[in-house]
Amino acid sequence: MVERSKKPNPIPVSPLTPAPQVSIADDNSRVTAFLPTGESVEVLLYGATVISWKSANGKENLFLSEKAHLDGSKAVRGGIPVVFPLFGAPTSGHETGKLPQHGFARTSRWEYLGKSSSESAAVPGTGGDGSVKLDFGLSHGSLDGSAQQAWPHKFELTYSITLSSAELGTSLAVRNTESTPWDFQVLFHTYLKIDDISNISIKGLEQTNFIDKVGGVKETAAENKAITFNGETDRVYTKADKKIAILGNDKPQFEITRDGLGDVVVWNPWEDKAKGMADFGPANGWKHMVCVEAGTVGQWNTLEGGDTWEGGQIIKAL
Repeated sequence: MVERSKKPNPIPVSPLTPAPQVSIADDNSRVTAFLPTGESVEVLLYGATVISWKSANGKENLFLSEKAHLDGSKAVRGGIPVVFPLFGAPTSGHETGKLPQHGFARTSRWEYLGKSSSESAAVPGTGGDGSVKLDFGLSHGSLDGSAQQAWPHKFELTYSITLSSAELGTSLAVRNTESTPWDFQVLFHTYLKIDDISNISIKGLEQTNFIDKVGGVKETAAENKAITFNGETDRVYTKADKKIAILGNDKPQFEITRDGLGDVVVWNPWEDKAKGMADFGPANGWKHMVCVEAGTVGQWNTLEGGDTWEGGQIIKAL
């Protein structure tokens, strides 16, 4: 070991300096992080599903069905499920054709890899940390036997969830650990909590063509107006603008910025379809949620052997 003649003095750290707190549930089922300013995020290791994101004032920003299964028996209805390597129903003849709808990421148990924090948005005058990043991992070896058999490719996923003042970031790194290419799709199935769907409008997709999946699959030209809701809505906007605004009574509620995720799914089941979902509740819950889902699902993405793909979103609560 090289000895320095003049070693730098250690940086003094006050034991009272506020810092993010991270806790793991006694049953090892979930990870929760809190910022000194009051924001929090809770992640279920089953699916690495974000099931709660609260602002500093305690306001919940995500919709979670009161009938959601949180015991690992079924994909979670609400929060932010991770969709990989398939969006929607499987396509016969494709390499993902034997997978369940939306793939296996949301129904697999992920590994918590640890946390890191930043002082970039620290509490004024305290020196406390202003953000915390939680990392989770999933690989071929950690899948159950049925998923391995249905999709035998070797891969590594690293999912990062970053909590900061008024913002939540989710990003996914997909690595192909084989020598041959394979296809995939990715989507963050974000359920936003709102006051009343009838007062919601979405801006930023006015000039974007979309696929309308209500009553059959129809390619539809851009409508040149903000999205509003008066019935079941299930649309895939392709090659969308990077920034989207969700407004309630014309007042900004959320803003979503995307990186590497060119498509956006907008979904609300409305009353009749919600009634047919055994895990959806309360009965009027459809009035208080809207899914605005960042992804790359308009076509297949081909990842060459040894390569890594990355994409992410930042959701700002306004």
